[in-house]
Amino acid sequence: MKKLFSTLMVMACLVLAIPAQAQIKFGVKGGLNISKMYISKDVMKSDNRSGFFIGPMAEVTIPLVGLGVDGALLFAQRGVKVNDESIRQNGLDIPINLKYTIGLGSALGIYVAAGPDFYFNFSGDKINEAVGRLNKKNAQVGINVGAGVKLLRHLQVGFNYNIPLNKSAEISDLKLTEDIRPAYSYKTKMWQISAAYIF
Repeated sequence: MKKLFSTLMVMACLVLAIPAQAQIKFGVKGGLNISKMYISKDVMKSDNRSGFFIGPMAEVTIPLVGLGVDGALLFAQRGVKVNDESIRQNGLDIPINLKYTIGLGSALGIYVAAGPDFYFNFSGDKINEAVGRLNKKNAQVGINVGAGVKLLRHLQVGFNYNIPLNKSAEISDLKLTEDIRPAYSYKTKMWQISAAYIF
């Protein structure tokens, strides 16, 4: 019984000690979005389109364990190309990732990351004669999976793949009446290349 109690006490002390060792740092993050719309090929043709993102970020790390969490508030531009027409969305992107870092020396590390992504659209609906009416979703949720390198303790370069969990928008046929207009939905999947500077 005493051994069990001692073990529990040691574990409790370790759990309480971990937050004390956590380091909180702030920085700036920016990069490139490469978006692709996924919809039935029989309906319309789509292609990749690029956009950008930039904004402040924060990172919490536990040095001895290698685990950390980072989050950012990013102004993000997402775009798709449909039937040779460019469609863009501007909004607020909030990625929150759990990171695991492997140190390769005092000035170099490799990390893998995953977590949820929340996107809030600022752009309104759009009518395009060649495509139809785009009813853009106000909020989108996705999952990020990525990896990267940490250089010189301040610079981070990474790539990320964003998998949407809900629709990005619906496309309605303008030739039919409002009541019976059919809608095609699509999702915007993205590759992201980012660079961040941690102060």
